Amino acid sequence: MYILGISCYYHDAAAVLLKDGALVAAAEEERFTRKKHDFDFPKQAIKFCLEEAGITGQDLDYVVFFEKPFRKLDRILMMVLQTYPKSWKVFRESMITWMIDKLWVATTLQTELGVSKDKILFSEHHLSHAASAYLCSPFEESAVLTVDGVGEWVTATHGVGKGNQLTLNKQIEFPHSLGLLYSAFTAFLGFEVNEGEYKVMGMAPYGDPIYVDKVWKLIQLNSDGSFSLNMDYFSFHHSTEKTYNNKFAALFGTPRPSKMLFFTEETGFPKYFGTPPGNFQEMSKLNKHYADIAASIQKVTEDIMVGMATHLHKSTGMKNLCMAGGVALNSVANTRILKESGFENMYVQPAAGDGGGALGAALWAYNTLLGKPRNFQMDHAFWGRENSDSEIGDFLTQNKIPHTRYDDEDKLLDAVVNHLTSAKVIGWAQGRFEWGPRALGSRSILADPRNPDMKDIVNTKIKFREPYRPFAPSVLAESAEKYFELPNAMNLSPARYMLYVVPVREEQKKTLPAITHVDGTGRLQTVFKAQSPRYYKMIEKFGQATGVPVVMNTSFNLKGEPIVNTPANAFNTFEKSEMDALVLENFIIEKPSSN
Repeated sequence: MYILGISCYYHDAAAVLLKDGALVAAAEEERFTRKKHDFDFPKQAIKFCLEEAGITGQDLDYVVFFEKPFRKLDRILMMVLQTYPKSWKVFRESMITWMIDKLWVATTLQTELGVSKDKILFSEHHLSHAASAYLCSPFEESAVLTVDGVGEWVTATHGVGKGNQLTLNKQIEFPHSLGLLYSAFTAFLGFEVNEGEYKVMGMAPYGDPIYVDKVWKLIQLNSDGSFSLNMDYFSFHHSTEKTYNNKFAALFGTPRPSKMLFFTEETGFPKYFGTPPGNFQEMSKLNKHYADIAASIQKVTEDIMVGMATHLHKSTGMKNLCMAGGVALNSVANTRILKESGFENMYVQPAAGDGGGALGAALWAYNTLLGKPRNFQMDHAFWGRENSDSEIGDFLTQNKIPHTRYDDEDKLLDAVVNHLTSAKVIGWAQGRFEWGPRALGSRSILADPRNPDMKDIVNTKIKFREPYRPFAPSVLAESAEKYFELPNAMNLSPARYMLYVVPVREEQKKTLPAITHVDGTGRLQTVFKAQSPRYYKMIEKFGQATGVPVVMNTSFNLKGEPIVNTPANAFNTFEKSEMDALVLENFIIEKPSSN
């Protein structure tokens, strides 16, 4: 039985394919179209999934959409009526997009895939999130928590999964949304909503949460873990342009300009910014103010998430917790939940945002709706497209790109380790690309974490991005506890997906300066031999050469672009940056100027 799951028309469009309940392929549309957070109908992701299984649309038993469009339209129309005339632009823009495509999902699926209407099913947004975590988790039963911006009406749910059954029994509804609260601060701090939330999380450690009392003016936390927003401070429910209003700005001050350079007296002025401004101290003080705001909303978000999880633990008595929804990508909050909520085990869907809803919709249809036993556990994220040696070789030959091919894996990895220990930066593309937003050793940029200059080198020459954003350490799972304060690390599955931020052990901070954030933490990835054999072996060899089985890892893309997919994508990124070498499966390409 083949089931195709689809999410699209908001952000992070994606497609997944199940065969008899087990995942065959999963990919977000942006990897193929090269449009970051592409939300259009995922034609190319669907094409990839079908080709991976060797089938056509006519072979599908069911196609499942991740939410119910008419229920979402109901919410939009109700909000428009309640906030009119301020909401007239919302009504105009909504009608344009909804009348063009969003209302006609079933028709589009019939046309694009050649399936009959009786094969098309619709899940619910937060049910899809919940299913994306629980139904592929290692747990036979678990409490479930979903938190995001908004689905149809719902913004957060509590539930329980047992066997193949999943029940959501409590929910919070729009406009009361933790995701939209965080997004309002994302916009206030000069970042793009649905894109820059992780930048707020990265900026927070540079500040102090001195504005927590002000943030709590915006939100009320109830004894049962639920919350409500004070809507006097927000405009996301009636505006297409602003998420917060003048009252919000009066409380927190002038919004941060989007192009404002970030630096503080603590960080100094990064070399790649050029010449320090004459008003360095004044600008540092202003940046510290914005970092304090970031730290404050991050602290409140964590407190709310911990409160929700703690109440869920008390009300269910369960030891396991599954989480999904965009807010579940807040790795710092996840760490606190693990420590403070009372749950013993956690599973977080690596594609916790809307893209992951495609997987949840398909699993819900197979396991819960059709009543089929669960037979799939997601213990890795490598479900995307793979580049064959012949494809890579043809690309390099046709474009006359000098390269070396290695038929001996040990020699290939020895060459990579030699580059890393020589302070060179490597583009690394191996196997199937990752499911979700994190680069986990399939499409990564790698460097030596022992080099204190490497963070600035990669930011300056390759990523061209904000200096406050940390780089992640990939560590052999067996060695994780030696370097990081994460007890039982090998058995904590979110660590496989960079979904915990934990302290670097005090005695190891000097060993790993490039991946130690300003607050002494790292967003680690535990690497397992069974799931990532070549990446594991390379880190193992690096450890043998240096005594440190850890590499610095960041996503293989330039600022503003999706992570690379094809050899052409990878080479284009390599050429536009100052990376020293590019590893495409068994091929290594080096810059002529490399020393």
